[in-house]
Amino acid sequence: MSEEKVATRLDPMPTPDSQFFWDAAEKEIFMGQRCAGCKTYLHPPRPMCPKCNSLDQEHVELSGKGTVYSWVMPQHPKVPVFDYPLVTALIDLDEGTRFLSNIVGCTPEEVSVGMRVVVTFEPTAGGKKVPVFKPEGAAQ
Repeated sequence: MSEEKVATRLDPMPTPDSQFFWDAAEKEIFMGQRCAGCKTYLHPPRPMCPKCNSLDQEHVELSGKGTVYSWVMPQHPKVPVFDYPLVTALIDLDEGTRFLSNIVGCTPEEVSVGMRVVVTFEPTAGGKKVPVFKPEGAAQ
């Protein structure tokens, strides 16, 4: 009989600007913020658009697809709430913004700059969910 993995990731700590993002993640929906004035995608969420200084924002569902821009494998000290080997990557989302997350569903040797990835969600110790990325076309 296989043993079920126990979630150890810490729960997110939402701010007033990011609450919408984490509420959607709990439902496995990948949301983003976009300036209602100039339509620039913003991440992390913030009260003012850095491009046009507008205070008007939209919360929009994102495709959840992107490309690995860069990645690292943190080694020391190991953080007990993560499984190792751990791949941390900057993802260039198809919508034009960059997102920091982990790559799951493959070995570190399979990760490469330019690799296509898609969002998936992992549980936290407190029953929440956080977005991570897996290779596009990989099994759930």
